[in-house]
Formats: sequence, C-alpha cells, structure tokens
Amino acid sequence: MNYDDIVNLKSTEELRRRLKDMPKFMHEFFKGISDRTSFRTRTSYACDLNLFLEYFSKIRDKEIKKITLDDLDSITVEELEDYMEYITFYEKKRGEKVVIMKNDERAKSRKLAAIRTLYKYFLKKRKIKFNIPQLIEPPKVHEKAIVRLEVDEVSKLLDEVEKGDKLTHNQFVCHEKTKFRDLAIISLLLGTGIRISECVGINIKDINFRENGIRVLRKGGNESIVYFGDEVRQALKAYAKQRKTIKPLEGHETAFFLSMHRKRITVRAVQKLVQKYTNLVTPNKKISPHKLRSTFGTNLYHETGDIYLVADVLGHKDINTTKKHYADMNEDRRRLAAKIIKLREN
Repeated sequence: MNYDDIVNLKSTEELRRRLKDMPKFMHEFFKGISDRTSFRTRTSYACDLNLFLEYFSKIRDKEIKKITLDDLDSITVEELEDYMEYITFYEKKRGEKVVIMKNDERAKSRKLAAIRTLYKYFLKKRKIKFNIPQLIEPPKVHEKAIVRLEVDEVSKLLDEVEKGDKLTHNQFVCHEKTKFRDLAIISLLLGTGIRISECVGINIKDINFRENGIRVLRKGGNESIVYFGDEVRQALKAYAKQRKTIKPLEGHETAFFLSMHRKRITVRAVQKLVQKYTNLVTPNKKISPHKLRSTFGTNLYHETGDIYLVADVLGHKDINTTKKHYADMNEDRRRLAAKIIKLREN
C-alpha cells in the first residue's frame, strides 16, 4: 500500500468513526459527495459539520442522532448567526480537561462553507425547502503578509543544511546521518514548490532522473509531473545513493524519504527539520515548508512574470488563488513603471 492509500485509509476510518454519532441523513450526504470530493475534504467536512450539529443539539435540546432534515430546515438566520459568533471562542472537553477552542476568520469561513454545501446538497434533492446559510455573510478574511526567504537567505539556508556550522553538538551528530536527506528535502521544496504532503508521499519509482521529473499526487487527487533543475537533481542523487544503503522497515520499502527509524518520513518531521535550520539563519522569520513554497512561487514569478505558469507549476486549480498570493509582486512592477517614466529631462 502506497503513501496516498494509507492517508486515504486513515481519512476513511476517521469519517466512519464520526458518522457513527451523526444523524442518518449525514450518511446520505457523504455518500452523495464521495465521487466529487477528496478523502481529506470529506474528513474536514465531517469535523466542521459535527461541531455544527453539536451546537444545534444543545439549543434545541435534542440528541444529535435524532436530528432530522426537518430540523435542519427549521433553523433560523438568527440561530446560524449565533452559531458563527459562538465558534469564535468555545469550550471543548478533552478527557478530564476543558480547553478553549478558537476559530479565526478563515476557519469560520471554512465552517460556513461546509454548512452551505450540506444545505445545497439536500436542497438540490428537494429534501429541504430553505437555504438559510446563503443568507449569512461569511467573515471578511484579511490577507496576511506573505513571508518568504530572500535570495541571500536561501543561500545561507542551503549552506547551513549542507555544513551544519550553527548546530549544537548533539544536533551535529544527528546531522552527519541526515544531511543528505535534509538537503534533498529542502532543495526539493525550494526548487519545485511542491506541498509538504506531496514531498513525504514521494516513492522511489516516482523519480525519473532521465527526465528530471517527479510524479506527485496533487491536492484533489490529480497526478502531475513536477520538473526540477540541476541543483535539486544533485541533492536528490546524493540522497538516492545513501537511500540504497538503508533497509526500511516492513511497509515502508517504497518510500523515498525515510526517518531515522527507517519509516516513511512524516509531515511533522519535515516541519520540524525546516524549522530547525531556518531558525538558525532567519530567526526573525517564522518559516514553514509552505513558506518555502511561497519562496519558489515568488522567485518563479520574478523571473518569468507569467502568473499562469506559476499557477500551473504550483498546482493551483484557480488562477485567482495565485493572483491573490502574489498580488504584491504586481505592486512591485507597478512601482517600477512609475520610476521609469520621466516627465522632464534632468
């Protein structure tokens, strides 16, 4: 079983676990959207809709499993607005502890989108009469400043991963065993802009050194070939040579990137290794694997000025997503245009 199958299996198990405590119509909903949504999307919907049903059961004093489509149809605008306000901060019991949960504007928009999808599905099937969520305005999402590495910071980062000059003694001992792998991972993220999930999911057979390409499974389930340059090739080749000397544990034989425990490296492990090295060279910037993806997108747009190429390489389905993330690049170009035009000769 490959990495993608394992991830999808875990998502399926999580969805089935949640459905056990949900009303019958939720089973119908998830079955109905299965052919046009990914495993991860459905798991995310289940989590968001479970919170909505929990809240609804409290205000109507009704068990979650006994909630019906008629109940769904009876919800008012005021009740849904109260729910949106409630999820900003709410208490949740975890074992013996009660923790405060928080949802920012993005999380609240996502949760409202899940409710809208639920209502839209049953409205289309004519099993409910009203689409109350459509009357609720989603929270205004304020765009965050894009954090990325500058050209000199990229060089410093790669040098540090390669040499480990700033690492502690204990870190350096570990570094001697992982430097080829770490350099290959960070070079790949910076040189192709692939997502962290795509990176950890790479199998040995996915890499084609003749074509300098890697097969990745994109967000949404589509396969794509991502091409890499000579610097990335060199880093991948060096690790591939070391990888042949490592005997992976059973079930992890196909994985390209392995952990110290000879298992497929995890998303969390990649996040930690990126954080470890970037903290040494750019301590004032909080750099994650996604920020390395942003760095790649920025560099590609600077070099080509082609927003459609950037969208294609990054695997964005919607060009507006790319434009939104690289809008400040357009601002730089407009400022440059203003400087070029001279009204009077000096």
